[in-house]
Amino acid sequence: MGTTGKPGRGSAGDAYRRVIGLTGPLLPCVSFLGRLPTATIQFGSVLLVARTHGSLTTAGLTGGALALGEVVCGPLVGRLADRHGQRTVVFAFSLVNAVAVAVLVAGALAGLPAPALVLLGAVAGATVPLVGPLARARLVALARRSGASEATVGAALSFESTLDELSFVLGPALVGLAAVLAHPAYAMAAAAALVATCGTAFALHPTSHATTPAGEHPRRPADPPVDGRVGAAPADPPVHARVEAVPPGSPSSVLAAPGPLRKRPPRPPMPPGVPGLFAALALQGAVFGACQAGITAFTGRLGQADQAGLVYAAMGVMSAVAGLAMAAVPERVGARTRWRLATGAALALSLPLLGARGLPALYAVVTVLGVAYAPHLITVFGLLERAVAPSRLAETMGVATSALVGGQALAVAVTGRLAQTHGPTPAFAVASAAAGLTFVLALTVRPATYAGDPGNALHARVPDTPPAARDRRRD
Repeated sequence: MGTTGKPGRGSAGDAYRRVIGLTGPLLPCVSFLGRLPTATIQFGSVLLVARTHGSLTTAGLTGGALALGEVVCGPLVGRLADRHGQRTVVFAFSLVNAVAVAVLVAGALAGLPAPALVLLGAVAGATVPLVGPLARARLVALARRSGASEATVGAALSFESTLDELSFVLGPALVGLAAVLAHPAYAMAAAAALVATCGTAFALHPTSHATTPAGEHPRRPADPPVDGRVGAAPADPPVHARVEAVPPGSPSSVLAAPGPLRKRPPRPPMPPGVPGLFAALALQGAVFGACQAGITAFTGRLGQADQAGLVYAAMGVMSAVAGLAMAAVPERVGARTRWRLATGAALALSLPLLGARGLPALYAVVTVLGVAYAPHLITVFGLLERAVAPSRLAETMGVATSALVGGQALAVAVTGRLAQTHGPTPAFAVASAAAGLTFVLALTVRPATYAGDPGNALHARVPDTPPAARDRRRD
């Protein structure tokens, strides 16, 4: 991406103040609490069924079905949000998911057989409202609509990724605490209540209008200038300020033409470089899953299995800190360069896992490794945002999240068996191999920037370079 034409990026604190200024303080709070159940129910379902049925196999099948439901249906939720707006879709899925989680808890407590629990787990996963990915899409849409600089858009992605990291650290920790102090059912019930209340609050927040599809609310273009004055503008920026500027017969002319209804434009295809970005996220999930299995086996062999969650949490906290610091990276360090640096660092920092001996060494290696995770996720999400049409942004974020979750679930299943039989070293080797493949993708994939007709997009991109700066360059 080009420069923004501004003399400097400013401090990270200034960048995040601009991000909060786009939404107000309430939206980040409800979006964080609304995404917390997603991180809670995956681990919570396993602990719940293990406690009520005494079978790790049934617990694993239930948790796996839940993850599979989220992976398969996540892109569908995103696509529905692109077509119908987040308000309706998130509101409906939040309520259905709350009921699904509550029924899963009731079924486990009632002693339902394993097939029924697996089915209930799949339904709970399939109805996850994807508050995290959709919050990211909404915040980016707000930034684009306001004409924010690329620095602010990058800070928005950093902010959202940090909230994701914190939720995936805090969620399992709360489940573990509930399991130790009382029963996992309490954590699952709290998750159902949170998704019903905070998911609904996120859906109905006034900023949901930023993701309303173009064909849902017809508007006439702004009045033409009269004697140097412009007529009253609509509340939201029009898709095109002047009908005359749109060539007849073009896809944009359908949107710009006045009338009671506007036909929704055709969905643009995914650009060629996007599957490589999805593959990078799946491999990142595999790194997470392999590390999780290796850490569990490592602490178990030391007779300190209860430390596994704390070790993994230390990695998550360090990743969140690194994510917040991403807003201070100079704009001259391009997105592809950041991608290569983050994946190269993840590969280099994962190798010491193979030689770690003792719990203090494991803590040190895993904590340092966390430095590379959030920067990689933030950069890939940023590349995806730039590559796809905004009319497919929510769907893209849903697919990206599914790739991440699917890669993690598959790696846990495969490396968990390896770690149980051969110890933590094979699991850590898989993590390093996945990190290496991610680095190869960063070196070879060349994602482009979306440059389609803005009439095909929910919100047009702001130019990288302001008009005044472009004029100076032409001079």
